[in-house]
Amino acid sequence: MITQRTGLRLAFAALALFSSVSFAAAKDTLTLGLPVEPTGLDPTISAPVAIREVTWGNIYEGLVTLDKDGKVKPLLATEWTTSPDGLTYTFKLRPGVTFHNGTPFDSAIVKFSLDRARAADSTNAQKQFFEPIEVIETPDPMTAVIKLTQPSGLFVYHLAWGDAVMIDPKTVDANKTDPVGTGPFKFKSWQRGNQVEMVRNDGYWDKGVPKLSAVTFRFIADAQAQAAALRAGDIDGFPNFTAPELFGEFQGDARFKTVVGATPRKLVAALNSEKPPLDNVKVRQAMMSAIDRQAIIDGAYSGYGKAIGSHFAPTDRGYVDMTGEIPYDPEKAKSLLTEAGYGDGFTLTIKAPQMSYTTRASEVMQALLAEVGITLNIVPSEFPAKWIDEVFIKRDYEMSIIDHAEPMDIDIYSRPGYYFNYKNPKFDGLIAAADKTADDGERDKFYGEAQKILADEVPALYLFDLPRLNVWSARLEGLWENEPISQVYVRDAYWAE
Repeated sequence: MITQRTGLRLAFAALALFSSVSFAAAKDTLTLGLPVEPTGLDPTISAPVAIREVTWGNIYEGLVTLDKDGKVKPLLATEWTTSPDGLTYTFKLRPGVTFHNGTPFDSAIVKFSLDRARAADSTNAQKQFFEPIEVIETPDPMTAVIKLTQPSGLFVYHLAWGDAVMIDPKTVDANKTDPVGTGPFKFKSWQRGNQVEMVRNDGYWDKGVPKLSAVTFRFIADAQAQAAALRAGDIDGFPNFTAPELFGEFQGDARFKTVVGATPRKLVAALNSEKPPLDNVKVRQAMMSAIDRQAIIDGAYSGYGKAIGSHFAPTDRGYVDMTGEIPYDPEKAKSLLTEAGYGDGFTLTIKAPQMSYTTRASEVMQALLAEVGITLNIVPSEFPAKWIDEVFIKRDYEMSIIDHAEPMDIDIYSRPGYYFNYKNPKFDGLIAAADKTADDGERDKFYGEAQKILADEVPALYLFDLPRLNVWSARLEGLWENEPISQVYVRDAYWAE
């Protein structure tokens, strides 16, 4: 018999259950894990991609953006035209856009942001993208005219990168720690060593966006800790999950969605071409011949990944498979070392960022190179601070390893002072020609020849293209599975009922 007291208990229990279900369905906050904490929060003054993962498209926006397929789309510019000679770009700007602090977005902001990016004292990681700019004109508040000194076929594409976001002149000095943009989320707080919090921008120009009221990025470098945080529900997801050996465990768990996405992240082991014996091309070719790419993919990323033979990702337009140029051949490696005068081998030091996959890849290379007489000493390098300072800026290294995350960034080998210390006038000419042409087919041809030069001359050991291992709640929708460019885009994320 159901008494009145029993009935009341059942009613309260049902109400509690209903309330909990309703609360779960109405969830509008998100916590995501990322493996690397950014060094700052201004993507226009520093190189690490971790800055862009947190801020680009979330806090800051540019004139244009890339969609999930890597196609250029309007953003703060609604449309643009290009003159027949490819030297003048006219952008019509989106009206009614304001920065988080209330500053109106207009053509003066465009001029300031791009002039700052190309200035003599600019520390923008992609400064060369803006160097063709001759002048930026502002005929009215909603029109910006950019005139170039020479054609640049990828100019608008590069404006979609995080390095080209729009900046309020009043917040320049503070953006590194207190960023202000036009994006769908506003910066709330940064707890160093732990997390960055963002809240919804209720004044965002695209009404109805975002659906989430708040997003937190938690920084978890240790692979085991990433998995533990997911299992415990401390985080809702982990794009770029860096524990590939544990990825399979989540594939059979109904609480999670797991997707292997594509990225332009190329894992390469840089060889400092100014340091003997690495200044000898036969030595570099010998080292590449000693590398079994599949063994590195298996050892460093549990079999996930695609072998590459040059500095181009399979997702990039114009990609050519160059893995056959210098295949795995230990006997050929020994022969080349003898020809170069190093038949008895030599010793090298590799500065490896303290990430699980770079460490594991270094250990596999250490074993492979030992088989041909090369001793490889592994020195851990804290990433990003120490590695950026010693390797990227000071070029104080013999060998290093890192994934280059930007798409179609083969031009880095032609940049003066870039950390590879590689010099090849023919290669430089191909890159310059590719940049000037607006014809995609012609550009593909130039890039194809450039890829072959790198495959043959080996300024870096080309290992494999990293996948994006995504793990997130089965109820979470709107996150990108692929990574056309380094970005954790939460603008369109929401919870399904």
